[in-house]
Amino acid sequence: MTDYSSLPICEFAFPGPLRDQLVAAILDGSKTSTTGTLIEYEVEQEDLPTVGLQEVVIDSAATPVAVIEMTEVRQARLADVDLAHAVDEGEGFSTVAQWRAGHEDFWHSTDMRQAMGDPGFTVDDDTMLVLQRFRLVARIPGTV
Repeated sequence: MTDYSSLPICEFAFPGPLRDQLVAAILDGSKTSTTGTLIEYEVEQEDLPTVGLQEVVIDSAATPVAVIEMTEVRQARLADVDLAHAVDEGEGFSTVAQWRAGHEDFWHSTDMRQAMGDPGFTVDDDTMLVLQRFRLVARIPGTV
């Protein structure tokens, strides 16, 4: 058994149905990209991901389920997200407009605004994003 305890933790969304959906998509291979706002990294005082970074993905119960490795990291304005990135998020989006609506719902949610410490947090065309591509390196034993 490989020890992944030294790797940083990677959390997708907040614990609950969306995280469970995203983790399942990582495990089945349909999710190979993800997006965050640049300001999230500043608020959380977290370093930006880099190519080659490996992280342990946890599920809603905080159980480690997989290891992923960053294969591409780039920054782009919200208005400049491309269809390939949107589709590769594995959430069933077939247009950038669908992807954007889904992400705006998330970014404008009460949970996100609370996490950001800003009850009026919002995004627009010029909001800078961190677009990441990754590959599944390993499933952690004991996961489906």
